[in-house]
Amino acid sequence: MNEKIKQRFQTVLEKEQVLEAESMSRHTTFRIGGPADLFVVPKSVDEIAEVLKICREEKAPYFILGNGSNLLVSDKGYRGVVVQLYRGFGKITVSGEEIHAQAGALLSGIAAAARDASLTGFEFAGGIPGTLGGAVVMNAGAYGGEMKDVLKEVTVLTPEGEILTLQADELHMGYRTSVVKEAGYIVLEAVLSLAKGDPEAIRSRMQELAGMRSSKQPLSYPSAGSTFKRPEGYFAGKLIMDSGLRGYQVGGAQVSEKHCGFVINAGNATAEDVCRLMADVQRIVREKFGVTLEPEVKFLGEF
Repeated sequence: MNEKIKQRFQTVLEKEQVLEAESMSRHTTFRIGGPADLFVVPKSVDEIAEVLKICREEKAPYFILGNGSNLLVSDKGYRGVVVQLYRGFGKITVSGEEIHAQAGALLSGIAAAARDASLTGFEFAGGIPGTLGGAVVMNAGAYGGEMKDVLKEVTVLTPEGEILTLQADELHMGYRTSVVKEAGYIVLEAVLSLAKGDPEAIRSRMQELAGMRSSKQPLSYPSAGSTFKRPEGYFAGKLIMDSGLRGYQVGGAQVSEKHCGFVINAGNATAEDVCRLMADVQRIVREKFGVTLEPEVKFLGEF
């Protein structure tokens, strides 16, 4: 199957845009993961549509990847096609008080463009290590801001190959969810609505948030960000810390000593290490506090 699909991909993509048995550890911020059968990097909406059409016709499973900042890939890899929308699909354009950006644009890049144009409202996202596409799907947020606060409209590709433009009120964005996630849509691009602001105040706020992030989060280690969702009425990191699990380790995976809400790759961690550690944390927190922690990190492949 791989050979046939690969040949079909190469009729619409350049040779270097189609990789075989590509190690997913190279494409996740966890630096963990076995090989994907096929790894393709489309650079336009037409190429994305063609790639997904081929996957549908060949009945090949596929996964849409940004920069892999919220993802744990199985040690066995992924039996299917990984479609990466990242550097080749990351154009950012400022138009008045709006920013138009493709799904592969990094949030840090969009925040920098907003700052340079003296636009306020996106400072919260400057340190989130993800792409716009993933941020829209999950309604990413930090420091009191969320994507739903700034989104004007989103252009998506449906699983059937139709292109739709959804307005903000059609996105039904909640805590780490949206209609885009529920319907299995693929984000192509989005328009953010910001406001004119004081350039110095914007710069200062972004520096302040960057300082808070670096002082509180284990940025020097590979991780997938916050490992568990925030349980209602609690903070996951505090529950884990109060359970005596600061620094708890399974193989190369460790509960960060700096912020217990993060599981880090402390050195050659496997996906199995991370899963075992997460299961231990969930069990111990449930025993001590009666709270069930839900993973925020996404899983890809066979576990």
